[in-house]
Amino acid sequence: MKVLITGTAGFIGNTLALRLLERGDEVIGIDNLNDYYDVSLKKARLARIADHERFTDERVSLEDRAQMERVFAEHRPQRVINLAAQAGVRYSIENPHSYVDSNLVGFLHILEGCRHNGVEHLVYASSSSVYGANTTMPFSVHDNVDHPLSLYAASKKANELMAHTYAHLYGLPVTGLRFFTVYGPWGRPDMALFKFTRAILAGEPIDVFNYGNHRRDFTYIDDIVEGVIRALDRPATPNPEWTGASPDSATSAAPYRLYNIGAHRPVELMHYIEVLEECLDKKAEKNLLPLQPGDVPDTYADVEDLRADTGYEPSTTVEEGVANFVRWYREYYKV
Repeated sequence: MKVLITGTAGFIGNTLALRLLERGDEVIGIDNLNDYYDVSLKKARLARIADHERFTDERVSLEDRAQMERVFAEHRPQRVINLAAQAGVRYSIENPHSYVDSNLVGFLHILEGCRHNGVEHLVYASSSSVYGANTTMPFSVHDNVDHPLSLYAASKKANELMAHTYAHLYGLPVTGLRFFTVYGPWGRPDMALFKFTRAILAGEPIDVFNYGNHRRDFTYIDDIVEGVIRALDRPATPNPEWTGASPDSATSAAPYRLYNIGAHRPVELMHYIEVLEECLDKKAEKNLLPLQPGDVPDTYADVEDLRADTGYEPSTTVEEGVANFVRWYREYYKV
C-alpha cells in the first residue's frame, strides 16, 4: 500500500514507518522537525529510513494548509496514519496555543486531505489522557470521556469528535487509537524513562510525582506498532447494531472505531524505577513530589475490543522493555 504517516521523525511514527517499509509498503512521511525536543535525535531516527527507495520525506507542518493540500494531491495515499501532534500534558499548560495549531487545525487538514483524495482509511493517535477524571479501571473505550484534565487531553478528545463527523458526513473510515504510555528504544526525551535514565547516570536526583504512587500501563514500542498496523489493515466499518437511543461511544452507524492500545498490565511507578535501577546497576536519588496539575494517578487499558477485532496481543514485559531501552541509550549516547 501507499501509506502517508505524519510524524515520521517521531518515536512511534519512525518505528512504524520502518516496519511498513520492511513489509513492502510505500511510505510518504510528513514531519516539520520542530524543536519541542532534541532535533538531532529526530534526524537520527529519520536517518534509519531516509535512504529507503520506497520512502518519501516531506518537510511540512500540519497547520500549513496549502502544503498539506499539495502533499495529498501529489501523492494520493491509500491510507493515512496521523501520529504528528503537539504532545505532552504538562507543556499544554505552559503553551496552549501550540496544541490548537497542531492538534486541531492540523488535524482538520488531515481530514480534508483524506476526504478530497479518496483515502480508504484514516488511523489517528488519540491518548489515554482523554480518560481524565475517570476512575473506573480498567479504562474502557465504552466509558464516557467528557472530563479531560488538560488541554492536551481535550485536543485529543476533539480529534475523536472531528473524525466521527467526517465518517458520518463523507463515509470516511476512521480509527482512533488511545495510546497508553509508550516507551522503548528511540523514545522521547520528555518521557519519564528517558529523564530518569539520564539523571541516574549523571548522579542527579529524579523527580517522582504523586510521591511515587502512580500506576501506568507502560506499553513497549514494538507492541504499539504491531497494534497500529493491525488497525491500519482493518478499515473501520459501521456498527449495524448502533442506535442513538443507547449510543456506544466506541462505534457508530458511521465507519468509526475507537480502540485502547496498551499493555493491559498497569505497573507501579516505583517498580518501574526499580527495574531501571537494576538495568543501570545504580540506585536513584528520589525527589518525592505531589501530583502535577493535569496529571492522573493511574492508567490501565482495557484492550479487549482491539484484541477481538484484530488479534492484538501485547507481549513485552517491563523488565524486557526497560533493558532494551537501556542498551539502546548506552549505545546511542556512548555512556
